[in-house]
Amino acid sequence: MSVTTSSCGELGWVSDSRGYRYADRDPVSGRPWPKIPDRLRTLAQQAAEEAGFGRFDPDACLINCYRPGAKMGLHQDRDERDRRHPIVSLSLGLPATFVFGGFQRSGEKTRIELRHGDLLVWGGRARMRFHGVLTLKRGWHPLLGEQRINLTFRKAG
Repeated sequence: MSVTTSSCGELGWVSDSRGYRYADRDPVSGRPWPKIPDRLRTLAQQAAEEAGFGRFDPDACLINCYRPGAKMGLHQDRDERDRRHPIVSLSLGLPATFVFGGFQRSGEKTRIELRHGDLLVWGGRARMRFHGVLTLKRGWHPLLGEQRINLTFRKAG
């Protein structure tokens, strides 16, 4: 993983010598994560509902900042307790190529160009598909400069 990451919500994503997991406190400050802003929570809930996932109330929002050269390798999101809930992803800033694969790391993959403001929702059987982001290309976004910020809303607890 070559992105800078933080979180907001009741739970945040942490990585340390014990591995990856959700935690209720920021390991750097020792304080609870900031609240998910109401407007963003509502946006995620509406997107999930429009995609057919009904009542979705995220308790975690992972904030990933990509600079040119950063990428996210193929992975599955398997640390959430109840995988029946979808993942809602909001892209901001530079465009990026999202890779959506199958249920194994190898095999056919679909590439999806994500631009500023795009929302991507996946769940149900597709929830456990491997996915990632190709290396971010250089560019300039009028609001965010030379970066891409991705917010992924989840029900982790």
